[in-house]
Amino acid sequence: MNQTNPNHKITIAVTGMNAKPDNPGPGLAVARCLRLAHGDNVRIIGLGYDVLDAGLYLKELCDAAYLLPYPSAGEQELMDRMHYIQQQETIDVLIPCLDAELLSFSRLHLEFEHLGIRMLIPDVAQLRDRNKDRLGELARNAGIRYPETKNITSADFFYRCHDDNWTYPMVVKGIFYDATIVNNADEGAAAFRQVAASWGYPVLVQRYVEGHEVNLTAVGDGKGELLGAVMMRKQAVTDKGKAWSCITIEDRQLEHDALKLVQALQWAGPLEVEMLKESDGQYLLIEINPRFPAWIYLAAEAGSNLPAGLVDLVMAKKTEFKKPKTGMMMIRYAKETVIDLNTFEAMAMHGCYTADVKQKRGQELNDEQ
Repeated sequence: MNQTNPNHKITIAVTGMNAKPDNPGPGLAVARCLRLAHGDNVRIIGLGYDVLDAGLYLKELCDAAYLLPYPSAGEQELMDRMHYIQQQETIDVLIPCLDAELLSFSRLHLEFEHLGIRMLIPDVAQLRDRNKDRLGELARNAGIRYPETKNITSADFFYRCHDDNWTYPMVVKGIFYDATIVNNADEGAAAFRQVAASWGYPVLVQRYVEGHEVNLTAVGDGKGELLGAVMMRKQAVTDKGKAWSCITIEDRQLEHDALKLVQALQWAGPLEVEMLKESDGQYLLIEINPRFPAWIYLAAEAGSNLPAGLVDLVMAKKTEFKKPKTGMMMIRYAKETVIDLNTFEAMAMHGCYTADVKQKRGQELNDEQ
């Protein structure tokens, strides 16, 4: 950031701009939070992984948009791309919003700082300790209940699970995303194959527990403090278990347990804690997600704009996390984004859509005519 120029706009890059109705990325909601807080006084750079990520084309949210290489391409490819984007945009703050990319961003934290890009994200050890395959150990150490979970590498498990005292229904989970309730061996095997194809191994199975889901999102300061906690209860979910409708609540037990986890991890950056409240009032830890959730815009409308507060924290500005209102309800909906073919072609051909690319593409079309 140019400290000598008071008119300099902070430039914030946000990943995760996909907008699948049943499983939206958080980036779109994070960008909405930033626009709500700052209007046009900040520049927002949308970053995505697919030319069909609809959020990249929403001009009211993104001043420019770029494609990143998929995490499987390797960290050198990511750094090469970020070098190029930084030369074009001079990013001040980056907010990663997808689980699968966090490990690479964390490993490259110092390289990003050398480019002038600031982040507040968990380190490699923190990410490892909240992984789904290690979450049981973390929960035990923090004194929090956790459903029995097992790593599996073969669909045969679902046909012999009764030998190990596992009964249906149960939940099949990917190491990064996806959670499917299965009621028999054939459903379990199909879910296993789908999850393994999407996210690799191990695939997790978890005992199914009746109850309603309550979530908390906040920012960890890296010193054991939980900043700006916003809590909600899911009212309706998609087939993938994502919130389609939810309402803000105040739940002292949820906040207390989340604080214990943040203290145990010394968590830095955004997070979401997902817990299940059983009919007897007992709580079970389900997941810890290392980023803002896709429902984060509800938090901003409830009065606690966590993405804006995170940017202030990263930029060493005076930061105030306000107490959110309870009883604020979100209902998600799908919305069509209509763009001209030239815009889509520019993203597909150049991996970005900016004013310069638009002008260049227009000149190419004029030359062809």
